[in-house]
Amino acid sequence: MTRQNRSNIALGVILVLVGIYFLGQRFFPDFILFKTFEWPMIIIGVGVLLLLLGLLTAQPGMAVPAAIVAGIGGILYYQNATGNWESWAYAWTLIPGFVGIGTVIAGILGDNPRQSFRQGLNLIMLSAVLFAIFYAIIGGGQWAAFWPVLLIALGAWMLVRAIFRR
Repeated sequence: MTRQNRSNIALGVILVLVGIYFLGQRFFPDFILFKTFEWPMIIIGVGVLLLLLGLLTAQPGMAVPAAIVAGIGGILYYQNATGNWESWAYAWTLIPGFVGIGTVIAGILGDNPRQSFRQGLNLIMLSAVLFAIFYAIIGGGQWAAFWPVLLIALGAWMLVRAIFRR
């Protein structure tokens, strides 16, 4: 499958999903993806535009900055909706996961999808473990005592990966 063909498929899927959403709103007016339009939606929208720009110009690498920007917009949307601005103390650990998501998307749209998928999943896993550790230490309340278990799990995961690596 050529790069242009993958870009057309991805753009087609996005357009179909957006169309289904708007058609669904016609038949079910109460269905709204986001209850109110708030300022973090602008940041998420910039991330989506970066992804679309990458698709239209056949540059799958644009998926990485698009995922970072949209992911940070998602964090800000959560914080704005809940007022939990203190969560930034551990929410920043999700950024490597956003890079991983962008890497997986870029791999699907571009060359060498297997390597991109593996690298992206590694970043997503690392980000999830870091998030869990920092959440347990900083904001986890009763979970604070169990953060060393997460370190053990991360170490075991790295050992298993090193042993079974080809």
